[in-house]
Amino acid sequence: MLYTEYVSIRNSVLHLVGNKLNQDGVSLATCCLENNEELNKTLISYFLAPFTTNEYFEFFHESELELNAVYTYISRIFDNPDALYEQSVNLAKHLYEQSTHPKIKGGEFYTVYFKDCILDGETVEAVGLFKSENKDTFLKVLHENNSFNLESEKGINIKKLDKGCLIFNKEKENGYVVAVVDNTNKGIEAQYWVDDFLHVRQRKDEYANTQNFMTFAKDFVTKELPNEFEVTKADQIDLLNKSLQFFKEKDTFDIEEFANEVIEQPEVIEKFHQYKRAYEEESQIAIDDQFTISESARKKQQRSYKRVIRLDQKIQIIIDGNRENVEQGEDERGKFYKVYYRQEM
Repeated sequence: MLYTEYVSIRNSVLHLVGNKLNQDGVSLATCCLENNEELNKTLISYFLAPFTTNEYFEFFHESELELNAVYTYISRIFDNPDALYEQSVNLAKHLYEQSTHPKIKGGEFYTVYFKDCILDGETVEAVGLFKSENKDTFLKVLHENNSFNLESEKGINIKKLDKGCLIFNKEKENGYVVAVVDNTNKGIEAQYWVDDFLHVRQRKDEYANTQNFMTFAKDFVTKELPNEFEVTKADQIDLLNKSLQFFKEKDTFDIEEFANEVIEQPEVIEKFHQYKRAYEEESQIAIDDQFTISESARKKQQRSYKRVIRLDQKIQIIIDGNRENVEQGEDERGKFYKVYYRQEM
């Protein structure tokens, strides 16, 4: 977890980076920003407040790590903080080269050197890369000659960071510990920030292990299981509930324990292991058989476990447990679900 109470800004640089496809170009500053203490407090809140997740990434390259441009430029900054301006120019030019999709907006690009970040109890320095692409309209109240007037201005909403990246000076040999934010583009054009510019991948830690397995388990229950066995929606939801309960009650995960307690039936367990191998190969994500469970990842993934049976247009049955109290059948009027209960709430 990231704590920012004692964070300070050592130095920062602002450039303007446009869309290369539109030949917007790059407008480079001639020096670092000169910020006062009050403005730095505002910038720290603007830059760091969106980083609330425990999901972390690392720089990588298909050949060798040093060929990752951002990794190399950031390493030079950590080696010599006075090189921040020089490397910020390299980073701005590199970002411009990746901004080739027609939907990518130009905007302000910041390179910021932070001191005294506390990550998982350890004090580390960090470099932040941020881009603001969208402008909001603000009203300014003018008080003149005992009268009031309004004036509108376009500006950056400090409550809405568009794109951000924090690189912590930790585990350099593995591609650093990297946090990423992208609150704007959700389509193909969004890949340019994470994949093309930063070129990062998810770190192999307890958060990633928990997230990846719970995603895989949900896919097995909702997609693979109905193709291989005769299962009802209620049966699928029962398995999802058991999966969630397993992750709530355990501190550590073991795949054999999960299979025996949640899936139970030997023929289904066999298909489960087969699907895991196929899933790993197709997604290129290795899922560990044992790991420490991340509570924050569990809570996030739980929201994606839809435990609702939708019937016709406007009928929904939510099953949060007690599968044995739900029966399914069919009579002369059609298909039905029968629900047993003790009291009406």
